[in-house]
Amino acid sequence: MKFIKDFKEISKKDIFVAGGKGASLGELVKIRVPVPEGFVVTTEAYRQFLKENELKIDLKGVDTEDSEAVSFVSDELQKLILDGKVNSTLQEEIILHFNQLNCQFVAVRSSATAEDATRTSWAGQLSTYLNTQKKDLIDNVKRCWASLFNPRAISYRATQGLLEADIAVAVIVQKMIDAEVSGIVFTAHPVTKDPDMILIEAGFGLGEAMVSGMVTPDNYVVNKKDLTIYDFKISKQKKMVTKEGTLDVPEEKQGERKLPEKKAIELAKLCIKIEDHYKIPQDIEWALTKNKLYILQSRAITTL
Repeated sequence: MKFIKDFKEISKKDIFVAGGKGASLGELVKIRVPVPEGFVVTTEAYRQFLKENELKIDLKGVDTEDSEAVSFVSDELQKLILDGKVNSTLQEEIILHFNQLNCQFVAVRSSATAEDATRTSWAGQLSTYLNTQKKDLIDNVKRCWASLFNPRAISYRATQGLLEADIAVAVIVQKMIDAEVSGIVFTAHPVTKDPDMILIEAGFGLGEAMVSGMVTPDNYVVNKKDLTIYDFKISKQKKMVTKEGTLDVPEEKQGERKLPEKKAIELAKLCIKIEDHYKIPQDIEWALTKNKLYILQSRAITTL
């Protein structure tokens, strides 16, 4: 029984071991897409943790129409997990793999399982902890496990008909990219539904500023057929999120284009490669640092 797996050991077939995000990252590594180094604390580790702490998690009978009831159950279940103890062997194994990454900061991301990853993306439902240091790593792994039972996740499971399903959560531990620019790519336009148009969203700093709605990103629409920029819109950006926290964008940079044309086309090509591999339009998170592009995760566009 293996509790830790490097990305190179994982493929898209391993969703029940590595969760949706973890399986996707392993698959991207296999097709030689640039992905920050990392590993997965597998669902087996989560299940073992529950067993050792004698935790029997059951959502049957929860009235998901009653927000107070959901909140109460969520608080109780998350407290049980956060109060539980991770055995010393697993702790040592996680820290050993962290040390092998040879970095000070990692991103710790939840990666849930589900029967149909093209229908259930779990996007935004579970927790992510950026800029995690070694001293906080084990606690943040537990927080990711606990986030499977936050109110959003419980309600999401109910809407997907998965309230009584055997869902587990893996945890991704990945080198933090100190992004100068980051964003999201939709390999089919999410508004017009045009499969031949790629929408790139880009902003200074980490992508959390866009996810939270703090900033309006640049938009670049790239035509897949001839790899030209069909349309673009540059947004003025006053704030950005960095590993130091939320900072002001220097005034002279606020109105600058975030991605030069050449880099936008390079990113589009990379995302077309991913879509071609999965044979379905993708929602892709990316980052740019020191002129190098990295893919942070890729999932199917469920809204299409």
